[in-house]
Formats: sequence, C-alpha cells, structure tokens
Amino acid sequence: MTTANSPASKEVVTAALLVIGSKILSGRTKDQNIGYIAQYLTALGIDLKEVRVVGDEERAIVDALNALRHRCTYVFTTGGIGPTHGDITTGCVAKAFGVPIDADPRALAILHEWVKATGAEMNEARLRMTRIPKGAALVLNKVSGAPGFWIGNVIVMAGVPSIMQAMLDEVAPKLKIGVRMLSETVRADAREGDIGMQLGEIAEANPEVAIGSYPFFDPQHRPKTNVVLRARDAQKLARTSPALVCRPRS
Repeated sequence: MTTANSPASKEVVTAALLVIGSKILSGRTKDQNIGYIAQYLTALGIDLKEVRVVGDEERAIVDALNALRHRCTYVFTTGGIGPTHGDITTGCVAKAFGVPIDADPRALAILHEWVKATGAEMNEARLRMTRIPKGAALVLNKVSGAPGFWIGNVIVMAGVPSIMQAMLDEVAPKLKIGVRMLSETVRADAREGDIGMQLGEIAEANPEVAIGSYPFFDPQHRPKTNVVLRARDAQKLARTSPALVCRPRS
C-alpha cells in the first residue's frame, strides 16, 4: 500500500464511500471493496464515516453523491464506469457537479496506447470509458487502461477489486491525511452482557476513546469478549487501558 506523502493534518479527515451497482443490490456480485477501502483509509488516518450502496439509477446516484460530498473531506465511488449502457456513474457525477462531459483527449490517448499494446479493438463501448467530466483530473489505471477521475472532493474508481486497488494506490499520495487512529485490544474472560455496564461507565469517563466489544467463543467454546480501544492520543489510550478490569460484577 502506498503511504500518503502529505503531512498529517491536525483536523479530522473524513471520507464516505458510495458503492454503485444494481448487481451488488441483487446479490449477483459480492462486494469486496468496502472492507479493503475502510482498512486502507484507516491506515492513512482518514475516518470512513459512511458507506452507501445504490443501484444504477441516475437520481439515486446524484442525490447520494451531493449529500455525501458536502459532509466529508472525500467521497470515493466504486462501480459504474465500464463500457456498457448500464455504466452511468460518470454522467451522474458530471450532473451532480453541473459540468459538461465529453471524450477526454488524455483518456483517449491512454486507451489508444492500451489497445495498441493488447491488440484489442477500439470500439464504441470502449470509447464510452474516455468520457470525463470537464475539470476532472485522471486517476490512472495500470491494470486495464481506462482511467478513473477526481473532481472536487470526489474520487471515482472502478468496481473490479484489482482495478480499484490500483486506482486507490494512485490517489493515496495526494490525499490529505489525519492523525492515525491507535488501537489496543483487551481480552475479557466474560460474556459481553456481563461487562456491558462497566464498559459504558468507562466510555462515559473517557469520551475521546472509542470502546467496542466483540464477543466470541474460545476453542473450548467458552464465551469471551475482545474489548477494542481506539484513540488518536496515545496517552489517553494508555490511561484508559488499565481501567478495563473487564470482569463481571458480583
């Protein structure tokens, strides 16, 4: 994974992810991008605040995009930039920003080189992938040629996992990054319900430390709970950890 080159910002840097595709909603395609992007952004100090999944419907895409881009530092989209009639993401992004869309000379040059190198045919379907909203920067695609793009605070990527990952590596060095979230896991030899009140009191006393509980069964099928502490301040994280006795109250 490429590490962003820009220095960490003291402000909280946030992101939203808009997953586009009726195939996702129908269950025919299983999303493999959400977890990858969440983990990737967390490592950069960017908080993924929301994920939305919408079908291939113009109004739904435009409305979701406009809602998210006004709330977050960045909006990433996946899906809907391929060569078929159902790939409408690019046009929807242009409509959300109120800008024209046309074949982009830069994208055309890239695709011509890819066609020449692979022996593929330059046809009308592939030419659809050179349509870019006016004013957008290209996001290079080293896997299959056709680029994504970046306009305003919206980064538009392919839905195919290998292509999306390559595009994310391309944009990562240019992203504003925040202070990375630190985490510590404490194992509690108790059921989640037995320590729930105790965790609530600790969380209330330490508002800048996020506390999550994850129940599981050990190999002997005994109930246990992993308590995960997350904070950007190492000292506050360290002060909270000893408070977690994590034993059920008598």
